[in-house]
Amino acid sequence: MWYTPCVSKKPKFPAEADAQSKALEKQGKRVPAIFFRTEASGEPVRDWLKGLPSAEDRKRIGEDIKTVEFGWPVGMPVCRPLGDGIYEVRTNLAQNRIARMLFYIDRKGRMVLLHGFIKKTRKTPNVDLELARSNKGKHQRGLQ
Repeated sequence: MWYTPCVSKKPKFPAEADAQSKALEKQGKRVPAIFFRTEASGEPVRDWLKGLPSAEDRKRIGEDIKTVEFGWPVGMPVCRPLGDGIYEVRTNLAQNRIARMLFYIDRKGRMVLLHGFIKKTRKTPNVDLELARSNKGKHQRGLQ
């Protein structure tokens, strides 16, 4: 498993990593966040975030993503592994709502935001987890 041998080490960026990732690494980010892009160049996670009714909700989610970017690897209560290399950023919002951002770390050492949703049940719904797995596969095929 990728996470186990790298717990105490900073992830290494391959030689072909893009200039933006290297610039962000110099700012102190261990894993810079990027949005998953569809084949039609849409960014569903960015659109979901922009569609949230409250600016305060967007700010809280952004702060938790930033916590992961600068402190990776991060454990509970901010981040939790879900299996298959997918992790969730856990954010408590106002009015007892809970947001989840599902992501994975790609081979260039970036945090790829795959899917976001407001949690309504105790367990992460399989539909949301399958969508994140599908997006992860599409992103990995696009890197090759």
